[in-house]
Amino acid sequence: MHAEFTVEPFVEGQPGPHVQAAISAAQASGAAVEIGPFGTSVEGDEETVLGAVDALLRAAVNAGANRVTLQLSEAGPAPLR
Repeated sequence: MHAEFTVEPFVEGQPGPHVQAAISAAQASGAAVEIGPFGTSVEGDEETVLGAVDALLRAAVNAGANRVTLQLSEAGPAPLR
């Protein structure tokens, strides 16, 4: 399973505490975490990713996020061509 999320307010190159909290929660879940320039993704089995999503949403909101955008898919992202 694959999830990609963006935590707002977002300032490129200066992630606020709400962004860091979400990333830390995702990393603590045991999912594979990849931090990108505009979003972060987590990948793993269904239980791990759904647990990571729950944890990162709660952490982001508790740390002051005003929006979290999330895409969740059963399989990994499509390969680039």
